[in-house]
Amino acid sequence: MIGRMSVMALLPFLVLPANPVQADTITVEPVELSEWKSVYGTVETRDRVPARARIGGTIDTLNVTEGDRVNADQQIALVEDDKFEFQLASLDAQLEAARARLDTARTELERGRTLLDRGIITTQRMDQLRTDVDVIAGQIRSLEAERLVLEQRVSEGAVLSPQEGIVLSVPVTRGSVVNPGEVIAEIGGGGVFLRLSLPERHAEALSEGDEIIIGSADDGQQSGTLVKLYPQIDGGRVLADVEVAGLDPRFVGRRLPVRLPIGIRPALLVPEDALTTQGGLDYVTVETAEGIVDRVVVPGAGIERDERMWREILTGLTTGDRVVTPDE
Repeated sequence: MIGRMSVMALLPFLVLPANPVQADTITVEPVELSEWKSVYGTVETRDRVPARARIGGTIDTLNVTEGDRVNADQQIALVEDDKFEFQLASLDAQLEAARARLDTARTELERGRTLLDRGIITTQRMDQLRTDVDVIAGQIRSLEAERLVLEQRVSEGAVLSPQEGIVLSVPVTRGSVVNPGEVIAEIGGGGVFLRLSLPERHAEALSEGDEIIIGSADDGQQSGTLVKLYPQIDGGRVLADVEVAGLDPRFVGRRLPVRLPIGIRPALLVPEDALTTQGGLDYVTVETAEGIVDRVVVPGAGIERDERMWREILTGLTTGDRVVTPDE
């Protein structure tokens, strides 16, 4: 009794009646196909810039939350420090007193001119009165400059967006105490791209400009371009950036299925309509020196080439076989 394995071994050589509608033939030759690797890419913004507090204090106003769109230089928070108000009040009091002393000194200077003309005071006393006016005027200018510096520091309590984009994170709340340089919000801008993290064994097979397939067959696919391959390998993985037209920017960090070429391999292809199925087995009709033979094959995935669907044949055919195909 012939075992099941022996029967399967004989199947590729069974000669079955030829299909009368099959007429044309093609010679099977190896063609180069890209070998694809399925990975996941992460949607990332081109720029991630923190909006930082320029002064220390308490957050009095917080105008944004995660997901908000902001413009460049838009105020997103306000940091206040009560000490500045006290310092301003102190400077205002000093300025008021200095201006009063300046008025008095100028009055004394005018009186001194009159007395000098009448010979009542000396020239030295007149010079002293002029010096008093100049000194007080200098003090006022110094206090005014100090007040301008303090006003500038108060204005720096406004936290501004460094660029146009979307607010990715806000690690503080209203009433939080912050230090100078602390991050108030992180802004993502400049558009979005896909960031890939790949095993280092695939690094040599990739190059900038390669076409990348994004999405799955069920959800729809679109192509992208590998625009940057990072030279540093960290933890056995290499980073790559993919430019995709029309990539949805609403969800930064979203993962998308990606297929990328990692090599070239030879494959034998036959037209999709050259395959027939009988008894759960797939056949192609081959023209041989002995006649027409229906040969059992194991087909692989479908491939569209030259506006025609083809199937890769994994086993059952060899280079040079003449496959009979239906008339078009």
